[in-house]
Amino acid sequence: MPSPLEFLASRGSTPSRLLTDPGPSPEQLRELLQIGLRVPDHGRLEPTRYVLIDRQSGAELGARLARRLLAKDPDPTAAAIDKERGRFVRAPLTITVVCSPCVGHKVPECEQQLSAGCTALMLLLAAEATGFGAQWLTGWPAYDREVMDWLGLTAEESICGFIYVGTPSAERPNRPRPDLDAKLSYYGA
Repeated sequence: MPSPLEFLASRGSTPSRLLTDPGPSPEQLRELLQIGLRVPDHGRLEPTRYVLIDRQSGAELGARLARRLLAKDPDPTAAAIDKERGRFVRAPLTITVVCSPCVGHKVPECEQQLSAGCTALMLLLAAEATGFGAQWLTGWPAYDREVMDWLGLTAEESICGFIYVGTPSAERPNRPRPDLDAKLSYYGA
């Protein structure tokens, strides 16, 4: 078992196409979702909620996405239509992380959005720590008002991301990481 820092230093997403059954059990899912809520939350506003999409409902949602794509783009490729049909059946479970801000509160909405984004990261970390693979994706459905309506979001809410969770079917690919020195500066230097 790696140390906590070794675990964090080796963190990486497992592409959703590599996630298979089994997904988390109901008990494991509750634990992951609860851990996801243990994030910085200025004002204790709890600006996050979840919408779960399993494979069965994901197939129905994918059919709707394909129709929505056709309405937005009269000439999509067959591959684009197939991508939408399969978007939410790749993994056993997709967790939609929703930012549900307290509009008009003294805590700025951008801080509430950041808190919801931390929830998405905590879900990734919790999934990996329990042996699952996970990937955080968005794509056009995360920003489409009609899709948001289908998922039951209010006008004030937004989608931070779709967290795909399942069992890795292969080793996740590694990618180059940013060079710390290129990202570091000192005030006054």
